[in-house]
Amino acid sequence: MSTTATHRTARGSGKEPVAVVGVGQTKHVSARRDVSMAGLVREAAGRALRDAELTWADIDAVVIGKAPDFFEGVMMPELYLADALGAVGKPMLRVHTAGSVGGSTALVAANLVAARVHRTVLTVAFEKQSESNAMWGLSLPVPFQQPLLAGAGGFFAPHVRAYMRRTSAPEHIGALVAYKDRRNALKNPYAHLHEEDITLEKVRSSPMLWDPIRYSETCPSSDGACAMVLSDREGAARASRPPAWVHGGAMRSEPTLFAGKDAVSPRAGSDCAADVYRQAGITDPRREIDAVEMYVPFSWYEPMWLENLGFAAEGEGWKLTESGATGLDGDLPVNPSGGVLSTNPIGASGMLRFAEAALQVRGLAGEHQVPGARRALGHAYGGGSQFFAMWLVGAEPPAS
Repeated sequence: MSTTATHRTARGSGKEPVAVVGVGQTKHVSARRDVSMAGLVREAAGRALRDAELTWADIDAVVIGKAPDFFEGVMMPELYLADALGAVGKPMLRVHTAGSVGGSTALVAANLVAARVHRTVLTVAFEKQSESNAMWGLSLPVPFQQPLLAGAGGFFAPHVRAYMRRTSAPEHIGALVAYKDRRNALKNPYAHLHEEDITLEKVRSSPMLWDPIRYSETCPSSDGACAMVLSDREGAARASRPPAWVHGGAMRSEPTLFAGKDAVSPRAGSDCAADVYRQAGITDPRREIDAVEMYVPFSWYEPMWLENLGFAAEGEGWKLTESGATGLDGDLPVNPSGGVLSTNPIGASGMLRFAEAALQVRGLAGEHQVPGARRALGHAYGGGSQFFAMWLVGAEPPAS
């Protein structure tokens, strides 16, 4: 009988508690020309292993994720990345769910530990956008629709306008979000954009790209990678640094287009959040969650997702943003790391949300640490607001 099989049999049939014992990421920049894809992912993975105080030999399996292969034009890069990630002779899985892939990849890895298939799993997500043209890669024609303007912003801008009409949200809300997140990024040494001279007026006066989305309200194009080491209860007990415990995790999806689809507040997103809260025993997310790392590639998605995820009533999300509650010093800090608006290696952006949530409850987020954070939500979405992945992590092990 194999070691894995012995482990699975000996520990019983219930789910194994899953702990994040290591987190690593690269410095995210416009172009990492000093490393190949293999060097990029190994850099993040090496940092996660050092955080976990483990070696490559301690890893039982590797789960990797990235955005579509046509972004860089390298098909199935996981095949040649296996060596760089110490996966030769070990199980290696590839996950793909569009922009939410970083979150989905982490959840697949967590489920392998929870199911006692493997004890310690390395999960990695990355993108090297400098070797692609994501703007035009994200401009594919949609059947039966008007031609889109270039990039994802051309797809999502009408949804933002619909939200504004539905809620009577004033036009300055997007600028408030962008200004907040870019200031938070100044406290994060790994963030791509460090705009020391950022002001609210600079955001509000930046060029209009896709009405109502301005240049400074959009995410950058980044090269970067993120990695985490996930382990079981015994692995967490051996760690010298505090782990982050997974209290709940879920994925949901829906078609890009269908009769009755609500592009402003997708059903798949609200259902995914509800499942995570049920697993974690959360009944009032606004009061029971201390920090949120939310996937916000365009600034208006903060108030939209605040409603979709149950932090605000319908039509009230923008008011929560305007009140300052989502600031780093507010009572519901959103994207203390600077978020996707400040760092966007597409394949890794979702995992960064999950990893930053874990750092918060471990107390290891550095200058952008939310004081006393005990429970944090990581959120990712992708495609045409059709793929969702979320997890909630806590400083204490989940209740048995």
